[in-house]
Amino acid sequence: MTTKANNPALRSWVEIPQNSDFPIQNLPFGIFKTEYMDAGAGVAIGEHVLDLTYLYENGFLDGLGLPAGVFNQKYLNDFMELGKKSTRAVRERLSELLSVDNDELSGNKAARELALIPMAEVEMLMPVRVPNYTDFYSSEQHAYNVGCMFRDPENALMPNWKHIPVGYHGRASSIVVSGTDFHRPKGQTKADDATMPSFGPCRLLDFELEMAFITCKENGLGESVSIDKAGDYIFGFVLLNDWSARDIQKWEYVPLGPFLAKSFASHVSPWIVTMDALEPFRVAGPNQDPEVLDYLKTDGDFHYDLDLQVGIQPADSEETVVCNSNFKHMYWNVQQQVAHHTVNGCNLQVGDMYGSGTISGPTPEAYGSMLELAWRGTKPLTLNDGSERKFIMDGDTVIMRGHAEKDGVRIGFGEVKATVLPAK
Repeated sequence: MTTKANNPALRSWVEIPQNSDFPIQNLPFGIFKTEYMDAGAGVAIGEHVLDLTYLYENGFLDGLGLPAGVFNQKYLNDFMELGKKSTRAVRERLSELLSVDNDELSGNKAARELALIPMAEVEMLMPVRVPNYTDFYSSEQHAYNVGCMFRDPENALMPNWKHIPVGYHGRASSIVVSGTDFHRPKGQTKADDATMPSFGPCRLLDFELEMAFITCKENGLGESVSIDKAGDYIFGFVLLNDWSARDIQKWEYVPLGPFLAKSFASHVSPWIVTMDALEPFRVAGPNQDPEVLDYLKTDGDFHYDLDLQVGIQPADSEETVVCNSNFKHMYWNVQQQVAHHTVNGCNLQVGDMYGSGTISGPTPEAYGSMLELAWRGTKPLTLNDGSERKFIMDGDTVIMRGHAEKDGVRIGFGEVKATVLPAK
């Protein structure tokens, strides 16, 4: 749906640095706090956060039918639950207030200084309360690469892979916001030549480059969401680093799939970029062969052209970019994921998070995990400081970034980063 807020010609009276992720056409939502303010909702614009609680309480959002206190909360769940019509109206109004030809806010010096807070002075928090978490497995290249490593190229994809968006239900409580450091997980592993498993810290810690969407509407237990209505349930996207303990996973995943190998931590970027802001960047997906069943058939462009990057920064050293990929490389799109998720009557909840699965492109530099980039440890990566990596080491900080660009407009997500601490 095209909105006025996406107009490439729009300019803001707020100074926007060149190549900023947060121009007036973006306006992503998040939760922040400062030394002097409790948690509340804000919107990113350039190098500032626009305080939505202040705008609401001082009449700048009058006429939108918003309930009292909807922004003065620790999470965005209640705001998202208002529905796409209401949240879209808020974004449109903010676009007006921030536009260079509107002086309602810019012409009020006191209000302007109180509503706009430098990003350097805020702490970003988890944007949503996540009731449930689902992780899909929707990159054909990633599934093929992993299948080649652990089976063979002729049987790389499992027989069901091109018929259903494969996924599993993961742990919601350990999803944390960017900047939250974590300890290397421990668990059982078993060497190929060992007769018994052993216990200890994970040795093969890996990142997984993913996007995640967040739902803003409930369907009710037993009610399916048709593919043409799926977009109504999606508020927006964040970057997701869905860490994986490869050696723990190898031992535990048969017969029920990932458990301790995935539940120790997943990191998300703090700003939710709305579906509306990403509308100009929709592109066609791959030809799906064999033909999918009727409930999974889409009519339109439901993939997104988003450039994605991963960097590794060792302790006391510079960052090395190890991956450049793109969200458009996915085989299954988000509409299909919602339709399949609910076809059995599963009830979605507001704030639920859905990972795309590792995003790997068709060339080695676009592979979205160390498992693939270093090809199961047989092709170590050399970082800028001369050190080598087969997997992630203690003290390493992994940084993911993402943005889309078209018609001179760059819509970005900021970054998601975390440092690995030694196992406790």
